[in-house]
Amino acid sequence: MQFAYLLVTILSCFLTSPVKEEKYPSNLSGKVIGVTDGDTIDILYDNKPLRIRLAHIDCPEIRKQQPFGAQAKKFTSDNCFGQIVRVLHKNELDRNKRLIGEVINAQGLNINKELVKSGLAWHFIKYSSSQEYAALEKRARAIKVGLWKDPHPTPPWNWRKPQ
Repeated sequence: MQFAYLLVTILSCFLTSPVKEEKYPSNLSGKVIGVTDGDTIDILYDNKPLRIRLAHIDCPEIRKQQPFGAQAKKFTSDNCFGQIVRVLHKNELDRNKRLIGEVINAQGLNINKELVKSGLAWHFIKYSSSQEYAALEKRARAIKVGLWKDPHPTPPWNWRKPQ
């Protein structure tokens, strides 16, 4: 009985202890060492890779060969691979433990916004209420740039759903 009580006490300590999540500095920067797809990059931070999920946007899927997925990846790569970038963030991680942020390249371009302007990303309204991103998407749609050339483009969140 005493063993059971001791075991429950020890387990409750582990279960109620907060998990230490790393806090990143607000002036986070690092060299882009990988581009997974249009909205996911890896930077070298503190001598190890840190995966960044671009905030406010969702790019077409590259793995499931969604139209414009390869172009979105190429755009991101062309505009930041090998560069030191700044990451504007709120220390929030997505469900895949990626730091969510806006990426500013060496020339001062906000990659997240440029992807939407170029018609290579949707404003991800499920996770963003930004009126600026909504306006950028609306303009890209109006001028039919990038994926908006397609009369019925499929959003990535629908493309990812099992058929």
